[in-house]
Amino acid sequence: MTRRFYVTTPIYYVNGAPHIGHAYTSVAADIVARFRRLAGDQVHFLTGTDEHGQKVEQAATAAGETPQAFTDRISADFRAMADTMQISYDDFIRTTEPRHVRGAQALWEKVAASGDIYLGAYEGWYALRDEAFYGEDELIDGPNGQKLAPTGAPVEWVREPSYFFRLSAYQDRLLELYEKRPEFMGPSGSRNEIMSFVRQGLRDLSISRTSFRWGVPVPNDPEHVMYVWFDALSNYLTALGYPDTNNPLMAFWPADLHLVGKDIARFHTVFWPAFLMAAGIELPSRVFANGWWTVEGEKMSKSLGNVIDPRDLVSEFGVDAVRFFLIREVPFGGDSDLSRRSFIHRLNTELANDLGNLAQRTLSLIARNCNGALPEAGARTEADTHLLAQAELLPSLMEEQVGRCALTDALEEAWKIIRACNAYIDHQAPWALKKTDPERMGHVLRVLADALRIIATVLQPWMPESMDRMLTQLGVSESERSFAALGVALPAGRELPAPKGIFPRYTEAEDEKGQ
Repeated sequence: MTRRFYVTTPIYYVNGAPHIGHAYTSVAADIVARFRRLAGDQVHFLTGTDEHGQKVEQAATAAGETPQAFTDRISADFRAMADTMQISYDDFIRTTEPRHVRGAQALWEKVAASGDIYLGAYEGWYALRDEAFYGEDELIDGPNGQKLAPTGAPVEWVREPSYFFRLSAYQDRLLELYEKRPEFMGPSGSRNEIMSFVRQGLRDLSISRTSFRWGVPVPNDPEHVMYVWFDALSNYLTALGYPDTNNPLMAFWPADLHLVGKDIARFHTVFWPAFLMAAGIELPSRVFANGWWTVEGEKMSKSLGNVIDPRDLVSEFGVDAVRFFLIREVPFGGDSDLSRRSFIHRLNTELANDLGNLAQRTLSLIARNCNGALPEAGARTEADTHLLAQAELLPSLMEEQVGRCALTDALEEAWKIIRACNAYIDHQAPWALKKTDPERMGHVLRVLADALRIIATVLQPWMPESMDRMLTQLGVSESERSFAALGVALPAGRELPAPKGIFPRYTEAEDEKGQ
């Protein structure tokens, strides 16, 4: 029976242009989606843009545009970034779409029907940059006695009428959720931080504003617009057609995985499950927060001029090299640094040398010595059996790693086999066997071709374009590229195309930039 799998990115806030951090989360979600498809699951992959709120309204004014024109332009830029990064989304939701507005209002009414929304007045510290309220005990001291949010954002004292959500009533239920379902949120550092926050006590949450108009109107009270996070979080449901339970996409709920940046983990693991509990809606299976990126050791900022548009990297290095580096450099879930020196080193050492050279050597030997056709598989030696047994375990090993969002660990499993293949080809020396035992040479090359087929198949989610080219050169048809297809050997004698290098070395001197 085909399993359904629903994976989401956060919807990206359109008060600025897309950068490497947005690409990072999207690539990670794309890897999960592609991997699940290869495993035979029916996948629904959602991404999109978060387009309401005071910050967007102000950014539009500063740009001399209406909020709608501004969000149309920036949302299109985020979609273009996703397309450049080869993000295989099934849907791109915008919170300005009528379907989303209807669904968000329906969720509000469902939560209100539970008795957990009430009208009051909010008075407290508000950080416009975070679109969040903070308690006095959460503030930190800034320069010149200025109060700052724990994120470093400036805060101002705000008083206005507001609807509130009884978040305080959900403290025990949330803690019970975290205890009974430890897999609900990760990684462990983020989980510990969230649990500590909830144990300290939850205040009721202001969920509407009257001081600006750019938002989803509150049902039956148009003077109020929804707090941007109530509006934004509901996208995961509205994109499936909520509240229309007859929409076939609703069968994908609950979400299997929400991938988010660690700066918004609290909203997804405290507010979101509480809203869903109040509405009587099943909770998502897992929320996983990835870390932040620095550039050459510096925090990204407009003032430093070091905000990286991933499309600039793609135009220089190619999309697969960028996708690979983003996930390979640091264990997924931790903070990462984008260093040009490290990027080029990874590209040349692991892609060009380890994998690219292995494929080129194997395929060139087959082209020259086996009439360009896939050799026959012969009686296996102990070395043959050992290598292929390791390679055949890759899909299940990597499936376990991907299932717990250990995307970097999964890559390392593949690289263990790549290194083993390189040791095998050096030890077996098929170029020498051509003179002494040509039959054995063919068998060795077939072992390598079979191992490379497995490697290229499991690496498709990380590097779809490059692995498409590698599988084509290995004679693997479009219908033979799933995990299930690996159970059927390719027929000997299948003609292979002329081999071409897949990962060229980057030739710029690594010290040219002075990095």
